[in-house]
Amino acid sequence: MNSLSKLISLGVVALVALIVLVSCAYSVRETEQVIITQFGKPVGNAVTNAGLHFKLPVIQHANFVEKRVLRWDGRPSEMPTKDKTYIVVDAFGRWRISDPKQYFLRLRDERSALSRLDDILGSEIRNAIAKHELIEVIRTTKDREPVVDDVIEGARGAVGQLYAINKGRELVQKEIFDNAAPKLTTFGIELLDLQFKRINYNPSVQERIYERMISERQQIAERFRSEGAGEAAKILGQKEKDLQTIESEAYRKIQEIRGEADAKATEIYANAYNQSPAASAFYEFLNTMETYKSAISNDTTLILTTDSEFFKYLKDIGLPPEPAGTAGE
Repeated sequence: MNSLSKLISLGVVALVALIVLVSCAYSVRETEQVIITQFGKPVGNAVTNAGLHFKLPVIQHANFVEKRVLRWDGRPSEMPTKDKTYIVVDAFGRWRISDPKQYFLRLRDERSALSRLDDILGSEIRNAIAKHELIEVIRTTKDREPVVDDVIEGARGAVGQLYAINKGRELVQKEIFDNAAPKLTTFGIELLDLQFKRINYNPSVQERIYERMISERQQIAERFRSEGAGEAAKILGQKEKDLQTIESEAYRKIQEIRGEADAKATEIYANAYNQSPAASAFYEFLNTMETYKSAISNDTTLILTTDSEFFKYLKDIGLPPEPAGTAGE
């Protein structure tokens, strides 16, 4: 019986010792660091080396915090730029716990750390956006040469006009980083990086931007139309000028040909009717008849003297022809 009691006692002692040993020992991974607290207050320095470590049982507690680089993903927030353009900015960052003890005293856990990051980074982003023009936030660097569309180059007004860049997006991000990093150091947090993920226009601003884009393109189209109308007027004017030149040249040639033809016809008539006095008299008679035909109609009234050349053939109408023997007397 005494042997059994001794065995039981030894078992109990061994179990208690094992429990005490288990409560004293703790394991630290490569991705972790530990703050030992005694009655809720940190004691000693942070344990950053991986492996098996020991603490006082019951009264001391191991608090594990991350050693790896952690992610901060901010909520998209609407904010105004210096030129009063409302945009929605979505940013992200990377951070790590550089002072575990200070981190534990001020924040305790990652949830509180993320909340503090939201406050500080969100405030600095809003301040930086409010101090810069929209193009400063959009453009990457101030030294980048803009690509100008040939379509809008030389257009009237402010179409395609690019404003001067003093900083650019990278320097704006650096400004936010430099302002926020010291404020986070007091919480045992080291800010490693900060970047803009996405920048969008406010929906109401988007409509105005689209309207402005449409207006600019309409100005470009109007410029092309006016240039086309000017070219069309120039072409039509040249066409009219060429047409008048061609018509005048053709008219001159017609008149020359007609004059030559009339001269030739007159020469032929002259040669034909001047062969004898009878032919000449007959030609004169035919011309006078043609004149009567064109000048006299049923409603025509003529007042002529008896010695008029025009009346010469009319006054002989109805008289008997002279004998052939007396024609030469």
